[in-house]
Amino acid sequence: MKIHLKRTLLNLVLAVLLFPALPSALFGAEGDAKSNSGAAASEESIRLATIHYGTETEISSLIQALRNEGSGSLDEELITLVQSTRNRTIIRGVFSFFGERNKSGLEERAIRAIEERDDETNDTIQAAVDYLGKVKARDAVDPLKELINTRERRFMNNAIRALGRAGGRADGKADSIANDTAEYLVDLFSNEETADESRREILSALGETGSKRGVPFLAELAENNEERSALRIAALESLARIADDDGLEAILAAVGDADPNIRSTAVTSLGPFKGAAVDKAILEAFRDSYYRTRIGAAQASRERKLEEAIPYLKYRAEKDDVPQVKDESLRALGAIGSREAMSILDTFFTERKGSDRVRIISAEMLMKNDADKYLDKLVVELDEAKTKNQTALYNGFLKVAGESKTGKLDSLARRFLESGGIIEKSYALDIAANNNLRNLSREITPLTEDKNASLARKAKVTLEKLGIKPES
Repeated sequence: MKIHLKRTLLNLVLAVLLFPALPSALFGAEGDAKSNSGAAASEESIRLATIHYGTETEISSLIQALRNEGSGSLDEELITLVQSTRNRTIIRGVFSFFGERNKSGLEERAIRAIEERDDETNDTIQAAVDYLGKVKARDAVDPLKELINTRERRFMNNAIRALGRAGGRADGKADSIANDTAEYLVDLFSNEETADESRREILSALGETGSKRGVPFLAELAENNEERSALRIAALESLARIADDDGLEAILAAVGDADPNIRSTAVTSLGPFKGAAVDKAILEAFRDSYYRTRIGAAQASRERKLEEAIPYLKYRAEKDDVPQVKDESLRALGAIGSREAMSILDTFFTERKGSDRVRIISAEMLMKNDADKYLDKLVVELDEAKTKNQTALYNGFLKVAGESKTGKLDSLARRFLESGGIIEKSYALDIAANNNLRNLSREITPLTEDKNASLARKAKVTLEKLGIKPES
C-alpha cells in the first residue's frame, strides 16, 4: 500500500513538472485563471521564439494569425528575419504580408533579391518584385527595368506590373519618373521582341503610371477595331485611370462598339470624366441588354455622383434580374447620397418583404452616409431579424453595425459584449475599434482570456488599437 502511494505521489509530481497546466485542473478555478493569465502574458514571447527558431511552417502559421488579427506588432522582428534568411517560403510569406498592407521596410532586401538574382530562387524574386510594386517603391524603377530588359519570361509580367506602380505618379501628379516610365512602356509594347502575353500587362502598367504621355498611344489602340478585344479593354481601363480629357473621345466611341465586353468597359471608364456627352452615354447604358454594361453604368454613376441617374438606379435596384446590377445600383445611390437617394435606400432597407441582399446593402449605404440618423432603425431591424430567426439577415446587419462609425454604437456594443454569442462579441470588438470606444475596456478585457482563442486574440488587438494595455 505504501509503495503504491509513493508511486502515485511520484507520478503526480512528474505530471506537474511535465505539464504545468495540470495544477489548475486539479486544484480549482483560481489556478485555472492564473494559468490563463500566464499564458496570455507569455504569448508574445512564444511568438518571438517562433520567429527566432521556428520552421517555415510554424512561421507561416504565425503570419496567418497576424493577418487574421490585422496586427503589425511583430513587423520589426519580421523585417530582421527576412534580412538574414534565405528560406524562400519565409521570405515569400513576409513579402506578401507586408505588401498586402502597403507596409514599407523591405525595399532594400527586395531590390537586392532582383540585383543578386543568380543567388536567389525564382519564388523569392517573384515575391520581391510583387512587393516593390505594391509599396510603389520609387527606388526600384531602375532595377525593375533592368530585370525586364533581360527578357526572361518567368519574370516579365510581374516586373512590368510592378514597374507601372513603382514608377507611377506621386501625390496625384505625374512627374519626370512617371513620364519616363510611360515612355519606356510604350517603347516596350512596340518592340518586336516583346511577347504577346506581356502586351496586356504593359497597357495596364501605363494606366498605373498616371502619365499623359501614354494617352495618345492608348487612345489609338482603344479605337482600333482590328486589335484584339483584350488589348482594347486594357487600353480603355488605363485611359480611365489616367483620366485625361484627351482620352475621352476614344472611350465615348467605344460605348457603341459591337463587342459587349468593350461596350461595358467603356461605360465603366466614363466615371472620372465630366460633360453632357458623358452623362448621356451613362444614362443610355442602363438600357443595354448586356448586364455588364448596366453594371458599368451604375459604377460610373457612383463615381460621378450623377443625380440624373437616380430614377434609373432605383428601377434597376427594384427590377433587374441580375443581382450584381442591383448591388451596384444600391451602392451608386449611396455614393450620390442626396435626399432623394437616401429616401429610396430607406424604403428598400425597411421593406421587410424585400430580399436580404437588398436590405443589407441599403443598410450599409444609409449607415455610411448618416450613421447617427439611421442607427435606431438598424437596431430595430437587427432585433426583428433575430426574433424571426433570419440568420443571414441578422449576420448581415451585424456586419453593417461592425463597420459603422458613430459614438452612439457604444450601448449596442456593450450589450453584445455582456450577453452576446461569439459572433456578436466579435462584431462588438469591431465597433469598439472603429469608433475608439475606450469606455468599453472593462467589458473587452475579460475576453482576452476567452476560451475561444480567436476571440481572445481579437480582444487583445482591439485593446492595442484603443491604446489600452491589457491587465496581466
